[in-house]
Amino acid sequence: MNARDLPPPTAAGPLLPWLLAALHPTNRTRVKLFLRNGQVLVNGTAVTRHDHPLAPGDRVAVATGAVAGSHRAKPAGVVILHEDDALVVTEKPAGLLTVATDAEKLDTAFARLLAHLADKKAGRPFVVHRLDRDTSGLLLFARTADARDRLQAEWDAVTKTYLAVVEGTPRPAAGVIDNFLTEGKNLRVRATPPGGDAKRAVTHYRVTATRGRFSLVEVRLETGRKHQIRVHLAGLGYPVTGDEAYGSATNPAGRLGLHAWRLALDHPVTRQRVEFESPFPEALRRVVG
Repeated sequence: MNARDLPPPTAAGPLLPWLLAALHPTNRTRVKLFLRNGQVLVNGTAVTRHDHPLAPGDRVAVATGAVAGSHRAKPAGVVILHEDDALVVTEKPAGLLTVATDAEKLDTAFARLLAHLADKKAGRPFVVHRLDRDTSGLLLFARTADARDRLQAEWDAVTKTYLAVVEGTPRPAAGVIDNFLTEGKNLRVRATPPGGDAKRAVTHYRVTATRGRFSLVEVRLETGRKHQIRVHLAGLGYPVTGDEAYGSATNPAGRLGLHAWRLALDHPVTRQRVEFESPFPEALRRVVG
């Protein structure tokens, strides 16, 4: 396939409206077909989500000509940061699910890795943990069931460090948030007293930079609850940017301001300590300088 480069976006926003304006404002069906077939490339990666967040200066191209295989495109590529007989460490972009849901069954981080391993006749991966759809960064998979089981059993001993872009400047500039979280019927997570379904959640944070209305916060998780960082920082009064669900009123990067930055763990086979790091996305870096 040949790719046609489009003028870069000048403002943050979702992909589909921008594509409609750039391509065929009167032919919504055709533009959506480009997305469904994996023909839209953002910064070199095929994107299928209509609401994929664009940032100013992103490189957007549309592949023209026949799509290899069938009308249903093969999952887009996956960035592999480390691969051995027990582990695969990948880099998940914001906007991509970790695993399938009822609403999205085809393009997930798991599906992309599965296709990558199938091409190499290297077997099927095993899910170790998950990231929220709109969180980018390090995602760990196991190559065997034994490796998965050991990693999950020792997950509390894994050092999990995130970078968050938040509204305002947290005070104090460093601290520990220790409370209990419960998921409601609306799938929102909130702080509650202990008891019942509430689970203890512990987050360590420190402010590392401030620029204007926004700050960069380094976050280390002692526990790993659903939406833990988002709920804890919002509870302090400094929500993660782009997180409308938990009170953010701004979206300067056109995406959730949360990135899974570092993982340090005992290798499930060699038992040596290994560390992995994912570069901080440029769209978030621009917000905090």
